[in-house]
Amino acid sequence: MATIERKETKQRMSRVVIHQGTVYLCGQVAADANKGIEEQTQTMLDKVDALLLSANSDREHMLSATIYIKDMADFAAMNAVWDAWVPQGHAPARACVQAAMARPELLVEISVVAAQK
Repeated sequence: MATIERKETKQRMSRVVIHQGTVYLCGQVAADANKGIEEQTQTMLDKVDALLLSANSDREHMLSATIYIKDMADFAAMNAVWDAWVPQGHAPARACVQAAMARPELLVEISVVAAQK
């Protein structure tokens, strides 16, 4: 039977789940929700970097990303940060949808699936 490894597990969720070489991250949001879309996107992606590293993965091993954005008016600004962050030639399958956020000040959230190195 394949082992399932869970990291930073609480009652509601684990921040990272690893199964058969695949890494699943829970939704990540900005470090400071009072900042604008660029800053929120960058600090959210910084969290993704740290969690992937903790799971023996990195952004070059991302398989898919789902981005939730509060207002599509911020789509281009969010994409500018995203495009600079994703390594050339390693873009994951991606979806981006407008969504109501858990807290009104949050502008963007991401969920990532990646392969281990």
